[in-house]
Amino acid sequence: MSAVTAPVALVRRRPPASVRRKRFLLAVANHSLLIAAAVAFLAPFIFILLTSLMTNNQALSTSLWPHPIRWSNFYDVFTKAPFWRWALNTLQYSVLATIGLVLSSVPVAYALARLRWRGRQVSFLIVLIALMLPPQVTVVPLYVMWAKLHLVGTLWPVILPNWFGDAFSIFLLRQFFLTIPEEYLDAARVDGCGELRIVATVVTRLAKPAIAAVALFSFLYTFNDFFLPLLYTGENPHHWVLSLGLSEFRSLHQVQWNLTMAATLLVMAPVIVLFFLAQRAFVEGVTLTGVKG
Repeated sequence: MSAVTAPVALVRRRPPASVRRKRFLLAVANHSLLIAAAVAFLAPFIFILLTSLMTNNQALSTSLWPHPIRWSNFYDVFTKAPFWRWALNTLQYSVLATIGLVLSSVPVAYALARLRWRGRQVSFLIVLIALMLPPQVTVVPLYVMWAKLHLVGTLWPVILPNWFGDAFSIFLLRQFFLTIPEEYLDAARVDGCGELRIVATVVTRLAKPAIAAVALFSFLYTFNDFFLPLLYTGENPHHWVLSLGLSEFRSLHQVQWNLTMAATLLVMAPVIVLFFLAQRAFVEGVTLTGVKG
């Protein structure tokens, strides 16, 4: 009997250096426009990062690389301004507004997408009109209303309107709800579920990408919002958010570019981290909302 030979593992041969170099150059050439665009977009962030690590004299010079690296700039930002208070006010504004926006927009979008009732098309037309109107159009009457309620100077005038829905969020969720098969909803109705229970148990589970996209949109918008907090809390520094605080910090320390850039980086970091963590849900939710009109 002949001995059984063990299978020989195949080893992939590494291409020569000239072939690898040619492939690399072809890849660079094929993606040259994308590389140039990436460099153009990343250059300001790199400049902010490097400047935030410089001393004051280096930031005012032509030097591009910090030497020595001054990490204490980030600590100095917190000692020279109430950054923690601004951050807590921003979180209060963004979190409460996002929760209210999601809770109020989901039932409205479901009613416009799946329920049959008189006046549905007219209501959807009103939503589209509100979507096209800039927020500055309603600033004056809303300011008068909040002033009569003695809420000007606090964050409630910018938080409470989100608990009554948002035209863009309603439109985005409605487009996604139209892609949900009607058979799922009919099966829930056969089991005895009411419409509110269907929304809470069936629709929200199937619409997680769209809800995540809406929540991310809302959080990023409120986190970076400057106009409305300036309008309602501009005279009360105790309720300032990070956008207002950063503007004031830049005015007070406009010559100290290293501290200004460090403060700017601290404001940008949470938004950048949140976007990269939720990027998949964000892209999936925005893409699927355009499947069906």
